[in-house]
Amino acid sequence: MDAETIRKLIESGLPGARADVQGDDGVHFEATVVAEAFRGKLPLARHRMVYATLGDLMGGAIHALQLRTQTPDEAGA
Repeated sequence: MDAETIRKLIESGLPGARADVQGDDGVHFEATVVAEAFRGKLPLARHRMVYATLGDLMGGAIHALQLRTQTPDEAGA
C-alpha cells in the first residue's frame, strides 16, 4: 500500500475532498483531509467518513492511519 493510493481512495470516496497522505513504511500513514462534507460533524464522525472510503484496508493493508480532518474554512484559518 502506498500513500498515493490511499489519497486517491479518500478523494474519490469523499467528493470534493483534498487529502494529503504521508507514510514511509507502507503500513503506517498520516493524512490531512479537507472536505466541505465535514461541516457540522464531530471529529469521530469525520474520521468514520474517511475510514468508510478505505473499507477493508483499515486494519489490514493499512495498519494505522493518523487523521487530521478539517472543513475548508478550518484549513484556511
